[in-house]
Amino acid sequence: GEFEDVKLLNNLLTEKNKETGWDVPIHVDAASGGFIAPFLYPELEWDFRLPLVKSINVSGHKYGLVYPGVGWVIWRSKEDLPEELIFHINYLGTDQPTFTLNFSKGSSQIIAQYYQLIRLGFEGYKNIMQNCMETPAILREGIEATGRFEILSKEAGVPLVAFSLKASGRYTVFDISEHLRRFGWIVPAYTMPANAEHVAILRVVIREDFSRSLAERLVSDIVKILHELDAHSAQVLKISSAIAKQQSGDDGAVTKKSVLETEREIFAYWRDQVKKKQTGIC
Repeated sequence: GEFEDVKLLNNLLTEKNKETGWDVPIHVDAASGGFIAPFLYPELEWDFRLPLVKSINVSGHKYGLVYPGVGWVIWRSKEDLPEELIFHINYLGTDQPTFTLNFSKGSSQIIAQYYQLIRLGFEGYKNIMQNCMETPAILREGIEATGRFEILSKEAGVPLVAFSLKASGRYTVFDISEHLRRFGWIVPAYTMPANAEHVAILRVVIREDFSRSLAERLVSDIVKILHELDAHSAQVLKISSAIAKQQSGDDGAVTKKSVLETEREIFAYWRDQVKKKQTGIC
């Protein structure tokens, strides 16, 4: 959720270009931040105010408030758009240059984006983005109150909350993500990039329709899942100890088993318990 320091990159690249004689420009992938930074952080220099920035792309289907299917790319000037990217078509009776990736495509997303731009304007988008930044604070506070997670995202940047388990010995963030689906939440869990793969996180992105009540409901559902996973882990540990005790020899020694073997034994244990309680067939 953090913004890249494009200004620093511009300064470093300017020096590198002077040293080497290169003419390396910058393309800014502002997929989410392009609809956030101008309204919340106007002093942040990341765009055409920096001389080496030649092109910027942004996703309308994220914080442009349009359903999936539209994204934008703009160039500083016509000269900065490589001619090789332009396709010329003339079957409609005149030359029509285009640099999109598709030719035959519906225009509904374009119309929706145009409508949002003229309806909301700068002030409308600013108000929405400010509201989006207030909700993560509520969510962050609720998640921290559980005492089970560490917040990894910063408060400045894209409105999201990324957090990891403080202790993941009994279960992981992937287990939490899977259980959240039962409550209708799709919260991605994934590991960090190279050299930080040992860190696994959950990430919640705050959009316009993610209200305070939804944030409180998500925290409540996470707490329920933590209780369930705690209870399940305690039961598994109890069963594993019982199985180990049954299989220990006269000298009390226990043979170390693989995870798969332990899982099979737990399954067999529960299967036997169910058979004992069966009284007939319905």
